[in-house]
Amino acid sequence: MRLGRAALAAALWLALCGALAGCANPPFSSRPADASKPTAPAAVERAVYEFEVLAPKELRALLTNYLDLARFQSAPETDSITSAELDRLVAAAPAQARTLLETEGYFNAEVHVSRDVTASGTPLLRVNVAPGPRALVEQVTLGAAGELQTGIEARQRSAVDELASLRGQWPLQPGQPFRQAAWNEAKNTTLARLRADGYAAATWLSTDAQIDATNNTVRLHAVADSGPLFRLGALQIEGLQRYDEASVRRLSTFGAGQPYSEKLLLDYQERLQKIGLFEGAAVEIDPNPDTAAAAPVLVRVKELPLQTATIGAGYSANTGPRLTLEHLHRRVFGTRWVARNKFELGPSLKSWQGDLSSHPLESLYRNLVGGSAERLRSGEELRTSWSARLGRTQDTQRIERLYYAEFVHARLQTTAGINNSDAVSANYHWIWRNVDSVLLPTKGVTLSAQAALGYARGRQITEDGITDGSGPFTRAYGRLTVYRPLGAAWYATARLEGGQVFARDRVAVPDTLLFRAGGDESVRGYAYRTLGPLVDGAITSGRVLLTGSAEIARPISKRRPEFWWAAFVDAGDAANRWSDVHPALGYGTGLRWRSPVGPLRLDLAYGQRVRKARVHLSVGIAF
Repeated sequence: MRLGRAALAAALWLALCGALAGCANPPFSSRPADASKPTAPAAVERAVYEFEVLAPKELRALLTNYLDLARFQSAPETDSITSAELDRLVAAAPAQARTLLETEGYFNAEVHVSRDVTASGTPLLRVNVAPGPRALVEQVTLGAAGELQTGIEARQRSAVDELASLRGQWPLQPGQPFRQAAWNEAKNTTLARLRADGYAAATWLSTDAQIDATNNTVRLHAVADSGPLFRLGALQIEGLQRYDEASVRRLSTFGAGQPYSEKLLLDYQERLQKIGLFEGAAVEIDPNPDTAAAAPVLVRVKELPLQTATIGAGYSANTGPRLTLEHLHRRVFGTRWVARNKFELGPSLKSWQGDLSSHPLESLYRNLVGGSAERLRSGEELRTSWSARLGRTQDTQRIERLYYAEFVHARLQTTAGINNSDAVSANYHWIWRNVDSVLLPTKGVTLSAQAALGYARGRQITEDGITDGSGPFTRAYGRLTVYRPLGAAWYATARLEGGQVFARDRVAVPDTLLFRAGGDESVRGYAYRTLGPLVDGAITSGRVLLTGSAEIARPISKRRPEFWWAAFVDAGDAANRWSDVHPALGYGTGLRWRSPVGPLRLDLAYGQRVRKARVHLSVGIAF
């Protein structure tokens, strides 16, 4: 009995093992597979189709750029999709399109995809869009928290004005179309303004756009956490090796404890870059809220070499070809003085200009010692002159001032005779600028004014004999330039220039202090210094000047906005009396290249008085 049970158990065990082993063999297999022959993958059918969007123009580009149907339609073969995957994209396209349209303010858009076939038999998928009305901003609520709100509750005028300014300058005002990009830009711009106005650690506490899709309106809510009001602390200067720290510190116009503003530091940074000692300068505060009561002002400068020399070749429409040599020593003889020398050599003009100017002093003043010498041939005349001056200059953000005493000698030789004259004078020059860019202005006003009081004496030698004359004189000059955008990428520039020398007729005022018109920055269409009173058939310099100019310009194309074309009209003349002023007219067209160092202008102008066309080439802005 016991043996029978053992035999039965063994038989059952063997039967179970056989059944399990049989399960390991694949069914319906009569012979083993040949492992030496690779199995070919099943061919994948690539979906080929055409795609277009039927929608308003401003939305068509959005959907064409970002819908998956558009992306895979032009994808390389390695990223191609199958017909089944295409079906899934077609099904998902309406929802995806509506999501994209919502970023532009369309919350009730109707979108469906239709299928068609092109003439060549290729499937054509059309995304048909009816965007519906665009949502408008109904209400904007802008609040504050932090120290700004504390100041508002305490009725501090500066805090109340700050929040009022932020609300007034909020870019996305009620009544304007809602766009996600505009909403983001409004938040970023407002936060940047708050940080620039003293709250350098400001962040958004909350922002919310409440969409009412039924009425197509949006309510915007934003609360800014201003953090603490930052106050300026000590200057920390880095990068000085050749120049002393005092020259950097004197340029700052703020003191410790003054409320921080980004404009204060940017103005300081610009002054550092303009003094000619540094290749670059960066001024910023440490925005750590823990040091807000006296935030360190970090000044990093990169010094220019002690000396630089530049050799150049060029061409001026006024004086022709030229070679130039400039040398600059930024700490001559180890002192806090800068020496500049410039030599110019050409067939019409040979000149030297030089000056010594101190490093910046208190209130941004600099002492100045300078001189010049010049030999200029213009038409049938030859002028030889030299001058020496001693004065002081001040250069602020908007205003430049120059006070100086000057001695001038000039010798003018024309077909009418020879005129030698000397003058000593006290002079004041003033320039005021209120423009959007000093290098490339498109909006604003500049005004230049000059005044001089002096004493002149001279001798004129003509065929009729020798005439001596001496006496006091006064000189006044002004130049006003207005820049205005006209809309639709059009820009206008208008200029008015006038001057007069007040003296008795017999007083021989040096030619360099008198006036002529004509040339690049005067009346285009006429050669340099060719508009003035005629004396015995020769053009001379006059005691009064009046010129004006009007110009319109716009970019040639949107792809290259730095290239403009322009049309202009100039008029002006110089004479000895206002009654003798008969403005000469010049007009034409030109090209502009708004380069990083200023505009380069190439003009073709027709001078109506001389009935000739003339090419003018100039660089930079004249103030």
